[in-house]
Amino acid sequence: MEKNKTILLTGATGFLGSHLLEGLLEKGYKVVILKRSTSNIWRIKHLLNQVKSYDVDVQPLELAFEQQRIDAVMHTACHYGRNDDSIYQVVETNLMFGLRILDAGLKFNTTTFFNTDTLLHKHLNVYSLSKNQFVEWLKQQSDKIQVITLKLEHMYGPGDDITKFVPWVLSQLKSNSPEIKLTVGEQQRDFIYIDDVISAFMLLFEKSEALPDFSEFDVGTGTLTSVRDFIENLKVTYEKEIGTVRTQLNFGAIPYRDGEMMTVEVNNEKLKILGWQAKTLLDHGLRKTIKNN
Repeated sequence: MEKNKTILLTGATGFLGSHLLEGLLEKGYKVVILKRSTSNIWRIKHLLNQVKSYDVDVQPLELAFEQQRIDAVMHTACHYGRNDDSIYQVVETNLMFGLRILDAGLKFNTTTFFNTDTLLHKHLNVYSLSKNQFVEWLKQQSDKIQVITLKLEHMYGPGDDITKFVPWVLSQLKSNSPEIKLTVGEQQRDFIYIDDVISAFMLLFEKSEALPDFSEFDVGTGTLTSVRDFIENLKVTYEKEIGTVRTQLNFGAIPYRDGEMMTVEVNNEKLKILGWQAKTLLDHGLRKTIKNN
């Protein structure tokens, strides 16, 4: 893939998007980002002088496509539906905003649309339903624009939102909380370090011209770990790196959520055939997360 390609990135101020922005700039690509004028830019403040930025709440979304020749879209913006947010708010971000970008890409002959999806079941919650519905629209339009969807498993790493599971547990350890109330922790998840997710994006972008009109890739290490083992490892690693804490891990103190997924199915063979592999071992990823959080 030529380095003079221009990529439009959404969600650049978020956890995934900020790491992806760093990766794209390091590779020498030209990047245009969409954000809100009110977005918290702490993750990418040091990079803003290297990108062209458009505030979609005060400028027409199409302006970025009119003023820049957008070769590919990398769409990472999403709404998880936490904090009792309405169905409308989640669907507005995960479906309608995505469709607005898709419309602009079609109008201005953008070649490829990279979408971030989830491995969660379609009807698990509002978030997973809205994400799955957007993929159906992308599939319908893939005869007009190439679509590459990355179905991400449980990412972790430095700079994640405190409302997410791993950063929240870390915050409890940092504050030396007396206990962390958890479920039994039998859920199996594929915990993948953020750098390995970014390398999957990079590889697929470089090989996109050889891919079909529509393709989906599971992005995970291929190894399942129980939530209990992950959290116990996190605490052990924290104490090695930072120091002993009094915090007790109270497994079984809270019940599983309704509809809790006890395991996930991750098949990363399609990525591995293209030459990708997860390189960050869990212990190493936990150390890097703790040191840089």
